[in-house]
Amino acid sequence: MILVALFIIGAVFSGGALFGYSKRPAIEKVYTLFNKEIQKPAQVDFSPFWEAWNRVESKYVDNDELDTQKMVWGAIQGMVASLDDPYSVFFPPEENELFQSSIRGDFEGVGMEIGIRNNILTVIAPLKDTPAFRAGIKAGDKILEIDGKSTVDITIDKAVRLIRGKKGTKVVLTILREGEEESREISIIRDVIQIPVLDTEQKSSGKLGEKHGDIFVIKLYNFSEKSPLAFRSALQEMINSDCNKLILDLRNNAGGYLEAATDIASWFLPSGKIVAREQFGNGDERLYRSRGYNIFKNLPFVIIVNEGSASASEILAGALQEYGIATLVGEKTFGKGSVQELFSITNDTALKLTVAKWLTPNGKSISKEGLTPDVVVEMTKEDIEQGRDPQMEKAIEILSKL
Repeated sequence: MILVALFIIGAVFSGGALFGYSKRPAIEKVYTLFNKEIQKPAQVDFSPFWEAWNRVESKYVDNDELDTQKMVWGAIQGMVASLDDPYSVFFPPEENELFQSSIRGDFEGVGMEIGIRNNILTVIAPLKDTPAFRAGIKAGDKILEIDGKSTVDITIDKAVRLIRGKKGTKVVLTILREGEEESREISIIRDVIQIPVLDTEQKSSGKLGEKHGDIFVIKLYNFSEKSPLAFRSALQEMINSDCNKLILDLRNNAGGYLEAATDIASWFLPSGKIVAREQFGNGDERLYRSRGYNIFKNLPFVIIVNEGSASASEILAGALQEYGIATLVGEKTFGKGSVQELFSITNDTALKLTVAKWLTPNGKSISKEGLTPDVVVEMTKEDIEQGRDPQMEKAIEILSKL
């Protein structure tokens, strides 16, 4: 009888403990789920989340096929999506590998930068000599469908996953071009993407006595790790050519590393001058300053931009415009002035989160306004079809008077 009584007491105690454990606060259940210590959010009621989790586990029709780890990734993705920020994304293992490969530059796809503009998936810029460029994709094209799938409410990274693929395979984009009423389908064959850095050429201002051209043109395609050294070599080429005027073509340059933009700006600004301001959510600012190479004095200088000029392009162009170093010609820029930081969540997952905003040296928000050129020159459909470049022509015209 004593043994039976002890057994009953033990069973009641264990049952009570289990019942109490099952009724513990929802946030503690989340701790157990991740099996690691995390900071408890203040004043957050997790009970709705855990109630939904329990309902799925107990009531879902294909309960035996549930992947609880996938459910966790989905929950995090939903949380990040609630920020309503197209540049903040959680990467589960497979997506994280794709993202890391794009950072390394060893990826296959069509070769274009995309973003969200007015809640519509939009081409920021096709990269030179890539499948997208050769297929006729233009900056500003609105992507309505990818292989017949609507892009309404799509995230950038999901769109990237759909567009990228193995070399030799095809993707069909349904796009709507500005100024056109009907959408069109463009088929693109994917390939290995080789991202160019820059090109150079010489042009003449048309002044008498100029035999070989007095204007040096640098077409910069991106702000990669290789860009500062390539830009330095281009400037040396300019000096050796005896050109005394410069055009920096940033059209369809979707950006890249801030450090590259800061280094390039340093060739034209004294040491210590602010190139960009990084403003965080708590109001703190981090200043990025010129390294003061500053080898040019009173250089006649024009920068050409368009709606495909984004991020680091806007930082560089905005700084040199505000200091009066260069005249901006072209169309209003894309307006991508946010800063993302990549956090490792687990060994094979990551969170890309917007942590700050870019401001010009004078404190202008790039994200809200983009950059408006000093001289606005639009590129029309007829210009493109006829092979005309009124923006370059205007840049040369401005320099010819200096």
